Order: sequence, then C-alpha cells, then structure tokens
Amino acid sequence: MKVAISTDNSYVSAHFGRCPQFTILDIQNGQIVNKQTIENPGHEPGYLPEFMQQQQVEAVIAGGGGKRAQMLFAEKGIQFILGIQGTIDDTIDLLCKGELKGGESLCTTGGHGDGNHNCDHGGHHH
Repeated sequence: MKVAISTDNSYVSAHFGRCPQFTILDIQNGQIVNKQTIENPGHEPGYLPEFMQQQQVEAVIAGGGGKRAQMLFAEKGIQFILGIQGTIDDTIDLLCKGELKGGESLCTTGGHGDGNHNCDHGGHHH
C-alpha cells in the first residue's frame, strides 16, 4: 500500500493542500519498504489528486482538507484519512499497526462546497 502524509517538518500538516512536503510511504505486510519526502508540487485545484494517482498513492493522510479535495480523491479511488494530528513517526507507527483512526477534517468549510474554506493553520493563503 502506498500512502502520502501531508508533512510540516516532523508533524502531520493541518491542511493537506498547503503543506510544505509529503512523506510518501510504501508499506507491505506492516513494514515500510520505502520512505521518501518530497516537496509539495503545487496547490492548483484538482492537481494533487491527479499527481497522487500518478504516484500510485492509495491513501492520503492529513489533519484536514476541503470538501472538494475529498470529492476529487474519492473520484480517483484514493482514500482520504483526515483528522490526524501528531508526529509523522507516531502516525507511521499507528498506520503500520493498523491502528490509525481518521476523524473529522481539522479544516472547517463554510459549507460552500466549492473548495473555499475558512481555515487558518498559520500558513499563508494565496
């Protein structure tokens, strides 16, 4: 299983699309067989689901993400696990044990459904 974790230094980023990096993991039988950190290739609408599909990612993990992103990942057959907080290492540990539990997105959307959201994660919004 190939997984992408939104990454901000050594922590799971609160916002999927605006994270500085992604940690890409290849997990087989509960063991990490490959791990790499890549720079976020961009936050254009619809780009990241396409990019992750090209990387053969089967699941993405983040603190939060907009409703439109959730829908676009679902259309690509990519699981979107939200509500995750903590360090990348702790998250990977739980994931390998099969104990990672997602929850509500840490992003609160204004109910627009158009990808606009009013989350403030301390980053710069473009």
